[in-house]
Amino acid sequence: MKKENNSLIRKDGFQTLLASLVCILGGIFVGYIALLIIEPSGALGAITAVLKSFFRYPGKLMLKYFGQTLVRTVPLLMCALSVLFAYKVGMFNIGVAGQYVAGACGCLYAALAWNLPWLPCLLIGMVMGALLGAASGLLKTKCNVNIVISGIMLNWITLYLTNLILGTVKSPSSPYTMSLMGTNPKALLPSLGLEALFNNEKSVTIAIPVALIMAVVVWVVLNKTKFGYELKATGNNYNAAKYAGMKENQNIILTMLIAGALAGMGAGLLFLTGIEDWETTISSVPAMGFNGIAVAFLGGLSPLGSILSAFFIQYITTGGGNVDLQVYCAQISSLISSLIIYLCAFVAFFKFFIQTRIRKSDEKKAAALKASEEGGEDK
Repeated sequence: MKKENNSLIRKDGFQTLLASLVCILGGIFVGYIALLIIEPSGALGAITAVLKSFFRYPGKLMLKYFGQTLVRTVPLLMCALSVLFAYKVGMFNIGVAGQYVAGACGCLYAALAWNLPWLPCLLIGMVMGALLGAASGLLKTKCNVNIVISGIMLNWITLYLTNLILGTVKSPSSPYTMSLMGTNPKALLPSLGLEALFNNEKSVTIAIPVALIMAVVVWVVLNKTKFGYELKATGNNYNAAKYAGMKENQNIILTMLIAGALAGMGAGLLFLTGIEDWETTISSVPAMGFNGIAVAFLGGLSPLGSILSAFFIQYITTGGGNVDLQVYCAQISSLISSLIIYLCAFVAFFKFFIQTRIRKSDEKKAAALKASEEGGEDK
């Protein structure tokens, strides 16, 4: 019986992995069905292109796209860390998208308008994200405003304010902000010196190891510190934490402040690589923040699990751009990627389903054992 209780299927980590795989396969299957409905003749080639991602390119070109995938994985991971950090205290940080936008606004304006070097720019981006996160926390604790409602409202307010502010540093020939390389090269993050490995892809910078270190730091804070214990206690039972003398309101505000800083840092670690510029005419909140929610749940709300899930989501997103546009419209790549990404949000549901099946199986075995013991006593 002891051996059975220690079986692999009963381990939390294995259940998360299994649930994640089910969601991934389900998303791919639904995406393939959508392709079949739209145009059956190209469905197999399209889904294959998505799954191959950067592996479909030869030699050095594959390494170049691999490097770009790593660069774009960084903000996804940081947004996922923001979501799961807030979730530990019982807050669903849907405002992570706005905090990401605020971080982009802060770091780019500091770089293009003030000509600051990369470190102050990155710190300003973190501060902007932190302030927006703290605003949601204050509205929750002081005015009892639902964190989801305030997050959604602040997302759009921040987006349009960012467009207005960054419109002052816009390139005169495009709707995008001025290039960091041409305007302020010192604002670019330091390179890892691996340009030769990644086929002269200069956007591969210290952002990658910094993001990995932040994932480890978040894991340590949540699992190995008194502060992390208080956060989780507040999230599990707000009233009990208050009765135990914990500063529950302060913990909520501080958690949202840190979550916002993580999201703002993610924006800085992307835009300060120079891999892309901000479009000042954008009319929808960037999907990076919302995709971070899916990454967090796909990774089982674990900082370390989010590293792998962030890379997978970006891998699929990169592959979505390889769909043949002569067969499908330009939006089909986004559709496939979105189907896979958002089905990944059901990890918790599938994990609950697995645990329910295990519990029912245990109850049946216990009932059968009890009946057997009673039968033996009657004899």
